[in-house]
Amino acid sequence: MTTEIELNFAKSGGLLPVIVQDFASNEVLMLAYTNKEAWQQTIATGKAHFWSRSRQKLWLKGESSGHFQIIKEIMLDCDEDTVVFKVEQRGAACHKGYRSCFFRRWTGEDFEVKDKPVFDPAEVYKK
Repeated sequence: MTTEIELNFAKSGGLLPVIVQDFASNEVLMLAYTNKEAWQQTIATGKAHFWSRSRQKLWLKGESSGHFQIIKEIMLDCDEDTVVFKVEQRGAACHKGYRSCFFRRWTGEDFEVKDKPVFDPAEVYKK
């Protein structure tokens, strides 16, 4: 069954959260935001595009690092204001060099790094 459903960009000022998960393992890789332009580019290209709140611009995940996210499935929540991108992650998702942006775990007293970096950000993001 299909129905005409649209993302509700008006609900939160034009930006919707995107939870990015690994398609095969369901590991949560990152949280980002989409706007209409980023959404349209994602649908058109099959690669994850987002709106950068810090840089105030559209960005293709992997444009600097080469660590692209290939869309395998997109899920929409019941309020039509949050999406999940299930992706094939090529390389790492985190700009700090880790596979997932969620590489720290709460121990009850502090956060500990639970993973090892898969690349050196200083090498990948040479400016």
